[in-house]
Amino acid sequence: MDQAPVMEKPRYPFDARGVAKRFRHAAIFGALESLEDGDTMRFVNDHDPQPLIAQMRQRYGNQVAVNYVAREPGNVVIDFTIQADAPADELPPLEQSAGGGCGGGGCGCAGNH
Repeated sequence: MDQAPVMEKPRYPFDARGVAKRFRHAAIFGALESLEDGDTMRFVNDHDPQPLIAQMRQRYGNQVAVNYVAREPGNVVIDFTIQADAPADELPPLEQSAGGGCGGGGCGCAGNH
């Protein structure tokens, strides 16, 4: 008996490097809120956005999974996947970045966007 191939949902690209600093966090949250359960946004940035991820965890809990695809200086790629059924109250510890932050993106950190 043949099984039908499982179709993977598309990854929606979001390159934060092309968004003006003052609008980045609002644009990212708007993009996340437009996704449906199981959708993934492939996020690209020039630094590790730990303050942004902390804000996401405060806002969405575990309902947005964070999976680093690349994590090197000048090139950070993260898949953010919507998990509507995930418990929002148990938050995993936030990974510490080796440097940089989201400064200028509305989060109050001192890094460079």
